[in-house]
Amino acid sequence: MQSYTIGQAARLLGVSPDTARRWADAGRVATHRDESGRRLIDGRDLAAFSVELAAGGGAVGEDASYTSVRNAFPGIVTAVKLGDVAAQVEIQAGPHRLVSLLTREAVEELGLEVGVEATARVKSTNVHIDRA
Repeated sequence: MQSYTIGQAARLLGVSPDTARRWADAGRVATHRDESGRRLIDGRDLAAFSVELAAGGGAVGEDASYTSVRNAFPGIVTAVKLGDVAAQVEIQAGPHRLVSLLTREAVEELGLEVGVEATARVKSTNVHIDRA
């Protein structure tokens, strides 16, 4: 399973490394140390924390700047649902939850599973309107 440094986790959560470090120090997300003494967060733990954080409207996006839907959204895979032919992959990128439908073969070739870092690239000519 992939693990992430505090800095990598901060980037995926859309916060500063100091914020991610404070959350780890407070026990909000579990960490462990590697052979060189660096603090790491297990990918599955980070995925679960990112979903919890987004659902609670926590302090996400402290240093994030998403200016257009034509952006790349680096994040962490939080769910993978495999069918016989198709698959659904959810990525939490800071405050953004992105869902992609793709083939099962693509998911397997990319090695997508919960806790793995991935980037969702959004490009669309459609305009979507939500009511608040």
